[in-house]
Amino acid sequence: QVQLVESGGGLVQAGGSLRLSCAASGRTLSRYTMGWFRQAPGKEREFVAGISWSGGSTYYADSVKGRFTISRDNAKNTVYLQMNSLKPEDTAVYYCAAFRRFVDITTYVIDYWGQGTQVTVSS
Repeated sequence: QVQLVESGGGLVQAGGSLRLSCAASGRTLSRYTMGWFRQAPGKEREFVAGISWSGGSTYYADSVKGRFTISRDNAKNTVYLQMNSLKPEDTAVYYCAAFRRFVDITTYVIDYWGQGTQVTVSS
């Protein structure tokens, strides 16, 4: 069993930055492809970014390319999401996920979810 705990969310003005962290316990994340999703009020949860177990491959939704960067530190069992140039439409609850299987940004199976952290971007 893996427990994922997100942190780093908050309120920021448009154009600002936040860095989310996802810390794991219970099992090493080093062999998991990891990812971030988000869910805005009234909308479905959507894929934001993913990173292979080695960190050698990263994947992004078109809406965040060039603004968000996913990274990981396997020694710390932690995954990060650096979010720059934030927009009001980035407002959502952000969730960390460990993939059981990842083919591409639309084809995957999730093993574990975190509880989520709120990100609010004011205009």
